[in-house]
Amino acid sequence: MKRLLSQLAIGGVIALWGAGGALAGTVTGVVRNGTTGARAAGVEVVLIQLQGGMEAVANTKTDAQGRYRFEHSVLGRQPMLIRVNYRGVNFHQSLPPGRDAVDIEVFEPTVDASAVQVASRLIALEPNGAVLLVGEEYTVQNHSNPPKAYYKPEGNFVFKIPQGGELAQVSAWGPSGMPVVQGTIDRGDHGYAVAFAFRPGESGVRLSYHIPYDSNRAVLHLPSSYAARRVMVVAPPTVEISSAGFVPAGTEQGWSLYARDAVPADDALDLSVSGTAPPPSASEPPGLNETGGRDSGRAEGPARILPSRLDSLKWVLIGGFAALFFLGAMFLWRRPAVTPGGAGAAAMGSNSERPAARAAEAGRELDREVGRSLDELKDRLFRLELRRQAGTLSEEEYTRERGRAEKVLRDLLKG
Repeated sequence: MKRLLSQLAIGGVIALWGAGGALAGTVTGVVRNGTTGARAAGVEVVLIQLQGGMEAVANTKTDAQGRYRFEHSVLGRQPMLIRVNYRGVNFHQSLPPGRDAVDIEVFEPTVDASAVQVASRLIALEPNGAVLLVGEEYTVQNHSNPPKAYYKPEGNFVFKIPQGGELAQVSAWGPSGMPVVQGTIDRGDHGYAVAFAFRPGESGVRLSYHIPYDSNRAVLHLPSSYAARRVMVVAPPTVEISSAGFVPAGTEQGWSLYARDAVPADDALDLSVSGTAPPPSASEPPGLNETGGRDSGRAEGPARILPSRLDSLKWVLIGGFAALFFLGAMFLWRRPAVTPGGAGAAAMGSNSERPAARAAEAGRELDREVGRSLDELKDRLFRLELRRQAGTLSEEEYTRERGRAEKVLRDLLKG
């Protein structure tokens, strides 16, 4: 196990600092048409650098066999994005560090809205002084047959934010999970649209905005153009939510959950929100908000589907995931090995105290402690990124507080 984790840590170093391998700086692949099954020849392929903004750093076209190839100094050292333009529609595929081959699937476009359905809508609320930060995620499913991509250049996903709200950012993600920031089309009266190709499978749209939160109270009027099988509201336990049709659905990762099923299209959701953000924990650096701790109860019913979606929402917002992976791997690698019958077991007590069982329990407790620490750091970084997106945090403050959070992780590593 130590040898495996050592290799993972070394891989993290390579990803972060470009220690490089034989194929560093090169990526190849094939573009296929998922509707017809044929290879896509003569289509434009663009290599996009994510750090410092989405900047196109190279482009090419596929050959007669649908193959492409890029050579660039940044490849292999940081996450990249590959874009294929097919029939005027952009299809994106993530390129993580260390990958040297990525195939990309494109689809014939359709303007038929029945090709997609909204499976769920997640609304996350976070008070921050005189404003209420709001993050939303729509999960969109495309089960078209034959498989096609739903797309309209004039905007094929529409949404509204409450009166007085200020939109911060909109992004969309496809089956690969990589979010791409979207330009918005103003429809007036706080209405917007984005033009995004919803490929077969599961995709989603995320948006963040903030509204005035005077006297720690607000009423959100949230219209929806889409029917949703489930709508969930997530808020800190210090915030009270009141809305017709919503029922408490337990807690998850220190957040209170509220759920409502079978919400019809054009049915406005009116949420009464009151309360403040939870106080910072004693171990938290100044300037960061934190719920602190894990679940205070078991989520029932609709909440059972939330953990993976909520974690996805958090981690997409968090930058520097490669560094967190590397430090986490190093933490596990450096922790004392506890093996039954070995020195670790002997330190736990005599044979009469069943050292193997005690060693196993000690290992499980250490795993739980690591999980709690990582969950707290995820919550902390999530809140920090949300404040940044909402425009309530300057770049200087963001850099300072982000550094503090990363120091906590490094201190955990040293301990």
